[in-house]
Amino acid sequence: MNNDYLELHCHTNYSFQEGASTVSELLNRAKEIGYKGLGLTDHDNLCAAMEFSELGKMSGLKAIIGAEVSLQGGSHITLLASTKKGYSNLCKLISLEYFRGEKQKPELDKTQLYQYSDGLLLLTGCSKSELAKTFLGNQFDTTTKILKEYLDVFGRKNVFIELQNHFVKGDMPRNKKLMELAFKFNLLPVATNNVHYHLPERRKIQDVLIAASNNASLNNTHIQRKPNDHYYLKNVAQMNELFSEYPLAVSNSLKVAELCEFDLTEKLDYNLPSYSVPKGYSTISYLKEICLEAAYRKYGEFNSKIKARLEEELNLIERNKLEGFFLLYRDVIEMAHEIMIEIGLSDPEISLEERSPGRGRGSSVSMLVGYLIGISHIDPIKYDLSLERFITDDMSNCLPDIDIDFPREIREQLIKRIHQKWGPEHAVLTGMIVTYKMKSAIRDVAQAFGISSNKISGNSRSIANAKKTDADVFNIAKQICGYPKYLAQHPGGMILSSSPITNYVPIQPSAIEGRFICQWDKYSIDNAGFAKIDLLSLGTLSQMHETLDLIEKREGHYIDLSRVDVEDKYV
Repeated sequence: MNNDYLELHCHTNYSFQEGASTVSELLNRAKEIGYKGLGLTDHDNLCAAMEFSELGKMSGLKAIIGAEVSLQGGSHITLLASTKKGYSNLCKLISLEYFRGEKQKPELDKTQLYQYSDGLLLLTGCSKSELAKTFLGNQFDTTTKILKEYLDVFGRKNVFIELQNHFVKGDMPRNKKLMELAFKFNLLPVATNNVHYHLPERRKIQDVLIAASNNASLNNTHIQRKPNDHYYLKNVAQMNELFSEYPLAVSNSLKVAELCEFDLTEKLDYNLPSYSVPKGYSTISYLKEICLEAAYRKYGEFNSKIKARLEEELNLIERNKLEGFFLLYRDVIEMAHEIMIEIGLSDPEISLEERSPGRGRGSSVSMLVGYLIGISHIDPIKYDLSLERFITDDMSNCLPDIDIDFPREIREQLIKRIHQKWGPEHAVLTGMIVTYKMKSAIRDVAQAFGISSNKISGNSRSIANAKKTDADVFNIAKQICGYPKYLAQHPGGMILSSSPITNYVPIQPSAIEGRFICQWDKYSIDNAGFAKIDLLSLGTLSQMHETLDLIEKREGHYIDLSRVDVEDKYV
C-alpha cells in the first residue's frame, strides 16, 4: 500500500465534546490505511498525550504530539513538538492559555506564543486560523505581516503552510491564496484533514457532542457543527485526489513527521523536589535521626528487633533513592499537624507521633519508617507486617503508593498550604477525566434531538420496541458512554516536582479557588513515573476527632485510638 501520507492534524475524543473517536480507534484506523504515524492535536490540551504515545508505540506507529491552540481573538494555530524542549514549551503554552483565559475559553497571547517557540513546528492552521481570517477581510498586508512574524520567531524550516479541503465553500480559494504565500516565501505546503473521527459514520455522534457542548439542539447548532462528514482519517489515495493540484502537499506530511523526534514514552527527567536538610546531615542520615527520636517516644526503648527492622527499611529506602520522598511526606504531615493545632484539635506540646492528623491505609502501614514519621498509626512491629507489598529491592520504575486519610477540615487547608509552599509550578493536583455515564449520555443526546430525557418512553431501553427517536437517542447514548466529558480534579492525588511541572504536562486552575490541576489523570501520571501523594478526605475521621476532643474536654484526658487493644472485646 502506498503510504506517502500521514495525518498531522487529528482530534481524539479528548477534544472534549467535539472529537468523536477514541485514541485506539484512530490509531487502529491509521495503521489499517497504511500510515507510518499520526499527529495528535486535541484542542488546547494534552490529556490524551501519554495514552496516545503508549498505544502508538504498541501499534508500531510514530506518535507525534501537538495541539490546536486557541489564540486571543478566537483564531487557531497548529503546533507540533519536534524535540523535548518543544514538548516542554507546548506544555507551558497550553498552561498559559488557561491562566490567561477561562476554563471553557482558553486563549493565548501571541507574545507568549513567541516566547516559547523553541522546538515547535508551526502549521498555519485550519479555516479559523489567523491567515484564513485575513483572507476573509482581504487584509493581505496583515497576512504578510503575520507570516513574517511566524518566520522570524519559529524559523523558516519550522513553519508550514497548512492546506485543508473538506468540500466546504471557501476551501479552494483559501488554498489558492495559501499556495501563493508558500511560493512567495518559499515554504512547504502540507495537507491535513482536521480529523475529528476515524470513520465518516461518526459524524452523527460529533454533531450530538457539539450540540451538547453548546447546551442546545441539533436544529440550533448548524453554525457550530461541521458542514459535512469529510473530517475523518483519509488514505493517501483520497488525499491525493483532494489535493491533485498540489500533490507535494500530501507527501510533505512525511517530511514534517521526520522532523518530530520527540517520544513521550522516553524518560522525562522528572525528579522529586529536592529536600533541604540541616547542616551536617545527608537526606538518609536526617531521615534516620527523625526515626530514632520518634522510636524512643513511641516505644520507650530501641531494642534489637526495632533496630533491625529500621535498618532494613532505611537500606531499602537508600537503595531506591526514596529518602527525599519520605522526608517530603514528613513535611506534609507536619503541615497537617500545624493545621490541627490551629483549629484546636491538638496542642503544640503534644508530639506529632502521639496525635497524628491523618491515617495511612493499604500496604503503606507495613513501614516502620511510615509509623515513625506520622504517615501511619499502625505499629508494624507489633503486628509483624511484611514489607514486600509496599517496597522491594528494585523500585526503579515506580514509587511507593501512599494514601493518607485526613479529616475534611484539615485536608482542605492542607492542599492550599502545599500549593502556597511549593507553588503550582511544583505542586499540583492530579487531573481526573469525567466521562459520560448512561444517564448523562441520554440527557445530552435527548437534548440534541430537542426532547426532554424524562419524556423518552420507558421501553426505549429495549430498542426493538422503542419509537424511532427513542431508539436513536439510546443508540447514540450507548456509543458515547465512557467518552471524556471534561477535566476535573482528582479527589486527593497531588504531584510534587523539583523542576516545573509544566515541563512535562500542562496545568490549569481548578474550579475550586486556590487549587491547580494538571491535564493528566492518575494512569498517565503512573506511566510517566511521577510521585503522587494521595491526600484523601474521610468524614468519619472528622467525627472521630470531634468525639475525642469532646471526651478530652469532659474527662480531662485524650484517648489515643492507635493504642487501643484490638483484642479487647469491650471496645
